[in-house]
This record gives sequence, C-alpha cells and structure tokens, in this order.
Amino acid sequence: MTTVHLLLGSNLGNREHNLQLANQEIGRLLGPIITASSVYKTAAWGNTNQPEFYNQVVVATTEKSPEEALRAILNIEDQLGRTRTEKWGSRIIDIDILFWDDQVVSTPELTIPHPGIPQRRFTLIPLLEISPDFIHPVLQKSVQELLQECTDTLPVEKVLK
Repeated sequence: MTTVHLLLGSNLGNREHNLQLANQEIGRLLGPIITASSVYKTAAWGNTNQPEFYNQVVVATTEKSPEEALRAILNIEDQLGRTRTEKWGSRIIDIDILFWDDQVVSTPELTIPHPGIPQRRFTLIPLLEISPDFIHPVLQKSVQELLQECTDTLPVEKVLK
C-alpha cells in the first residue's frame, strides 16, 4: 500500500459539497482516506480575478500506480463537472497529487512531488495540520520548514474542521 497526499480545491458552486463529493469518490476509486485536514478558505493563486477557493489536504492509501491514480483523479474531476478552459481558472473541483510516499515521479504527464508545494501557503497550511514532519523527498525539508521559508502572502483561513 502506498500513502498519497492529495490537495483538493473548489471555487465554484457549493464548495464544501464539492469537496465532500471528491472525498467520497477518492475513497471509492483510489483508496481509503486515512486522514483529512480542515477546510481552508484561500484567495485564488495565479489568476486572482476569481472567487475564493476552499482547499483541503487528504491522505489516502492505494494499491494503484501513480499513473493509474492520475487517471482515477481525472475521472473524479470529470464526474464532478470540471472543465479545463484556462490555467489557474475557476473550477468545481481540482485534485492534485502532492506526495506519493517518499517517491519521486517524473513523466510527461505527472510530476511528484507536486512542483508548486514550496510556493503555496494554501497547500502548506493544510498539509502542516496533518503531516507537519513529512519530509519533501526532493528538497529534504519538512512541511514545517517549507512553510517557514514560503514567501506567498495570500490569506489562508480555516473555515471547517
């Protein structure tokens, strides 16, 4: 079994409900969720002229390969109504693979650890809540250290436990 850290985000429709549905589908199509962070309200990153996001980090276990997991995640996003029209645009649901145990994966379709982790408080703060001592397998720094070094200043506010 592999332990996988996933970041969920939604800024369209009923954001809380979208995250709940994504959690259910992750459990069904990828593997059981063993822990989940609180839900955080965060300003949009990249393209800031859009509604605020609800973000959450979940940890699941899976027997799938990274590529199979990516296909399952894309399937979940499609089922929940995600459309891909612009980079960093609004979305009903977005699911990113952050970590795959302590493995490094680099293929044309998939990069793990997710390259944006060190620059994004909306990822690091919920990750810190559930895995503060997890060591980034490339940077060899804990989540706590990455957050201390992060220069992102966008607000991240806990809204749901």
